[in-house]
Amino acid sequence: MKKFTFLLIIMLFFAAVSNIFGQEKTYPFEVKKTGKGKQSLLFIPGFASSGDVWNETTAKFEKDFTCYTLTMAGFAGAKPEANPTFKDWEKGIAAYIKDHKIQKPVIIGHSMGGGLALAIAADYPELVGKIVIVDTLPCLAAISNPAFTSKENNDCSAMMSTFTAMPDEQFKKMQNQSIPRLLADTSMQDTVIDWSMRSDRKTFAKMFCDFSNTDLRETIKNIQCPSLILLEAYFVSLKPSIEAQYKNLKNANLQYSTKGLHFIMYDDKEWYFNQLNNFLSAK
Repeated sequence: MKKFTFLLIIMLFFAAVSNIFGQEKTYPFEVKKTGKGKQSLLFIPGFASSGDVWNETTAKFEKDFTCYTLTMAGFAGAKPEANPTFKDWEKGIAAYIKDHKIQKPVIIGHSMGGGLALAIAADYPELVGKIVIVDTLPCLAAISNPAFTSKENNDCSAMMSTFTAMPDEQFKKMQNQSIPRLLADTSMQDTVIDWSMRSDRKTFAKMFCDFSNTDLRETIKNIQCPSLILLEAYFVSLKPSIEAQYKNLKNANLQYSTKGLHFIMYDDKEWYFNQLNNFLSAK
């Protein structure tokens, strides 16, 4: 009987250990890995976008790099989280880099993905080799209000209620109106609209609210790696404001696109790829 009890305890112990260590760690995004290069590129798409926004970019670089392309939880059909936050997404990406032993990746982020790239490079400078920021700013709200300060415990519930209660037809109408202001390439507008339509509405509202309350102007002083900032053509007219936001970023190379809108990778491809090629090849 004692022997049976002892064996039962051993079996239960191993079952518990298997359950704990057998569970795969989860992250707030889906990952697509391509290429087998020694240097890694990690791509973060923008607000409500699929990782497919980087398809043409990865096709050009996966011959020489290993590419990790993310789609954030709740966006473009990816499984949503219960309570997503910008900070938790930042921590999740940093954890993935550590857990998978990705050595000094170049992080390339568009829009809110660029905000995440800035935050990771500032808070985890030892993890990052270089960053490429595609059309985002350390603090979006500061464009209209340079004195903006983030609210502590920002309440997003009203915005979440508004967006989740919105009928699909109304939401699509809103997207049909807003996307052409962000994307000049008409051949890609329906695709980008579809990504937002397939995004979880609660995540859409929460992350829009959260990112709108994010201010990285001070924390970017901690970034140590070379940084390429690619900005849409319109921002040339706001150059003093833009450069004021980035004044604390050492080693920053600010470049302004020659045409198009927010989705620079579609609207000004030749310029975009020339900038990437030069930056990635520089030692």
